[in-house]
Amino acid sequence: MEAVLLYILGVLVVVVGLAVSIGLHELGHLWPAKAFGVRVGQWMIGFGPTLVSFRRGETEYGVKAIPLGGYISMSGMFPPLKAGGESRDASTGFFDTLVQDARATSADSIHEGEEGRAFWRLATWKRIVIMLGGPLMNLLLAIVLYGVVLSGFGIAVPSTTVSTVSECVIPASEERQECEAADPLAPAAEAGMLPGDTIVSIGGEPVAGWEDVQSAIRELAGRETAFVVERDGAERTLQVTPLATERYVFDDRGEQVEVDGEPVTETVGFVGVGPQYVVEQQPLGAVLPAVGDNVVRVGELILNLPQRLVDVAEAAFGPGERDPNGPMSVVGVGRMAGEIAALDQVPVLERMSAMLQLLASLNVALFVFNLIPLMPLDGGHILGAIIDAVRRGWAKVRGTVAQPLDTAKWVPVTLVVTGVLGVMSALLIYADIVKPISLFGG
Repeated sequence: MEAVLLYILGVLVVVVGLAVSIGLHELGHLWPAKAFGVRVGQWMIGFGPTLVSFRRGETEYGVKAIPLGGYISMSGMFPPLKAGGESRDASTGFFDTLVQDARATSADSIHEGEEGRAFWRLATWKRIVIMLGGPLMNLLLAIVLYGVVLSGFGIAVPSTTVSTVSECVIPASEERQECEAADPLAPAAEAGMLPGDTIVSIGGEPVAGWEDVQSAIRELAGRETAFVVERDGAERTLQVTPLATERYVFDDRGEQVEVDGEPVTETVGFVGVGPQYVVEQQPLGAVLPAVGDNVVRVGELILNLPQRLVDVAEAAFGPGERDPNGPMSVVGVGRMAGEIAALDQVPVLERMSAMLQLLASLNVALFVFNLIPLMPLDGGHILGAIIDAVRRGWAKVRGTVAQPLDTAKWVPVTLVVTGVLGVMSALLIYADIVKPISLFGG
């Protein structure tokens, strides 16, 4: 019963965290919009029917039934049709009607005597600031959360204390875990190294961390070397000869390197020890690089999103397994949060840290995804402002006056993108229900 309650608590934490992230995203749009004098009619979390709302000044603040996003409604998002342009009855196609309706709705949002408060009338840089405000708020929140996780709670890092000592050497090409009679003894076990030993120096060179241990061992294949270890408060010298063995090559992100579909291997020294992990608080200087790495990973996922979605569909509707590093919906994130919260064998602080890191990654995803230069995402509005500025600048060079960019004509793109996002969300939600990504690999 306790595990179920913890699971529910974990899901609720993510739901609330997501709502707060969306709310702050929309505040990132709201504050500069109001500062620049744009009339904002609504600030809403979610879509669909309004559950609760209140009005302060000219703006209604509220929460809607479907918590899959949010929005603010600004006055005059689209410029009016230029004089002499097509009339409402000139075009009757479906997309033409969408454009005309969007333009009419934008015009109706401008109150009499407040024409100067329309969004489209703002200088280019002000429109960009307003549209960047939302994603930047998510980035700022991610930085704060990563700061709490890395510098507050700390993260598990390998120490120079030995946790495990292998009995034998198993070739990397074999999947078995058990030793066989023909397998050579692991050098560390043969030399008498034990779990709990702390490696002090290798070959006379002191080691400060596990990376030093790994680096030294890799370069010492076939050479007998003195390992000084501390055991029960006393130092002992063990003569260890690292074995030359083939190991798979991994990149900086822990992904296996392949060439022409075949895994790459290299010959390195091996002694057969694993480190104990200890929680260490990281310096504040480690926060921005961690956020940057997360941004790059999300960017790469988005660039490969079509293929990733194909993989998700094949796994969801077939016998295959989900890629643990692939995309997931809010349902999948909620399930993962529930699993984290229910890990009663893990200390509470570590579970809290993992939950915050999950929310930090979620905000990084919101930051990167909203910068995609397609309507209705923030990046689409930013692209429109930049194109408008270029057109005006080119017209000025030519000694003419350019009409404002009619972004209402981009509304069909908005419809298509919204449809694609809806289908993608439905696929991911289905996959996260029938074949979820689990912390336990199931």
